[in-house]
Amino acid sequence: MKCGKPVNETEEYCSECRHRERKFIRGRSVFLYNAQMKNSLLRYKYYGSREYGKYYAESMCRYVGRDIKSWRPDVIIPVPLHRRKKRMRGFNQAADLAERIGKILGILVAEDVIYKSRETRSQKKLDAEERKKNLRNAFQAAGPVTGLRILVVDDVYTTGSTVEAMAECLLENGAKAVFFVTLCTGNI
Repeated sequence: MKCGKPVNETEEYCSECRHRERKFIRGRSVFLYNAQMKNSLLRYKYYGSREYGKYYAESMCRYVGRDIKSWRPDVIIPVPLHRRKKRMRGFNQAADLAERIGKILGILVAEDVIYKSRETRSQKKLDAEERKKNLRNAFQAAGPVTGLRILVVDDVYTTGSTVEAMAECLLENGAKAVFFVTLCTGNI
């Protein structure tokens, strides 16, 4: 299993990972992105239910904490929001999850290592190719991350475009390995 998407017992990788070389080493997600999780995440991100972050992070540590520890990350980096989007929303859900996971597992969290250098369109309604194009050169490293094993944290993994774009940026700036965890995985 590479990206953590569900596969049947005869498959090792999902169809996307079978047909594309990935920049990240491994990834895991806790829940399927279904109607219930969609509504829950909407309340968390847009309607002030910030307390959901505690449950989400605890669930992530409970179900994939062993994997995270086996990857031996030096640092956790949340997927950044563009500053305008963060100002509008009031917080970055990936940073909230990362901080909580870091505290539970005793891993350093660094929000200032990578930033979103330009605004991008919302990924929700884009297909896989449009998502990839939308995120091309959207992330910039604030400095070198030479030799670090990095865990990227986000809320939803769909096509992997966000994680791929971040991994590419981090590897270009010296990261040794990039892993990821997300709360949900879904299909487009």
